[in-house]
Amino acid sequence: GSGAGPGATVIDLNTADAATLDGLPGVGPVLAERIVDWRTEHGRFTSVEELAEVSGIGDKVLSQLRDKVRVGP
Repeated sequence: GSGAGPGATVIDLNTADAATLDGLPGVGPVLAERIVDWRTEHGRFTSVEELAEVSGIGDKVLSQLRDKVRVGP
């Protein structure tokens, strides 16, 4: 079953690798690498909204990702 219900896995932006990020809606291998690169350059994400700073992630992609990603403690 591919339906992502309430029990779907929520990915931690600060620990996920590029392969994991690649599986997110609106995120392909290129964007996944950019997210990892952003993390390398700036350190950990402090909020999901910070994803908007990554090149290629606009409001549309961010809205698709909001309920699928989180930032850990």
